[in-house]
Amino acid sequence: MSKSRREPVRTCVACRQEAGKRSLVRVVRDVTGAVTIDATGRAPGRGAYLHRDAACVEIARKKKALDRALKASVSADFWAELGL
Repeated sequence: MSKSRREPVRTCVACRQEAGKRSLVRVVRDVTGAVTIDATGRAPGRGAYLHRDAACVEIARKKKALDRALKASVSADFWAELGL
């Protein structure tokens, strides 16, 4: 009997709802302090997750949820890149 693998569950920093790791976007602050989108889900650094939804991105921008989660200021250029 083989065990089925479970998908890891993560919480969106904007709406605070849990979802599967693959359905969220991981944003990372690396050791240099740069904030980037982590397409692989394995980049080193402090990470936070957001739904792939314009509403969650807007909530995170207004509430500065990513700034708090990453302990770094997120630039306007990054929000434009994340605009989904």
